[in-house]
Amino acid sequence: VQLQASGGGLVQAGGSLTLSCEPSGRPFTNYSLGWFRQAPGKEREFVGATTWSGSLTYYAESVKDRFTIFRDNVKNKRYLQMNNVKPEDTAVYYCAADLKATDWGTMNPVFGIWGQGTQVTVSS
Repeated sequence: VQLQASGGGLVQAGGSLTLSCEPSGRPFTNYSLGWFRQAPGKEREFVGATTWSGSLTYYAESVKDRFTIFRDNVKNKRYLQMNNVKPEDTAVYYCAADLKATDWGTMNPVFGIWGQGTQVTVSS
């Protein structure tokens, strides 16, 4: 599986943006998915993760209640809905996948498959 994140762009603070993650090569079936971000000069940060079925989803405190991960199995895509964005959300966003992510449930789950990121810039 190869992943491609897309949908990034420039958005004003308080606005919304939806990122998508699409695999190539095979469907997402049974793959858990994670979203991460990395701001300039900072370490990569966990944003949220979900199981393939969507029955288990959790988020970092910094985005909880503002960001939502949802899926479209027909289109074979996963999405990160970003609402009420803040300047501190500015970063390159990455999606990652794994059949069995390690350290699941922590703020540092480990995924084996990564895609290229998409830039999100939030203006104040």
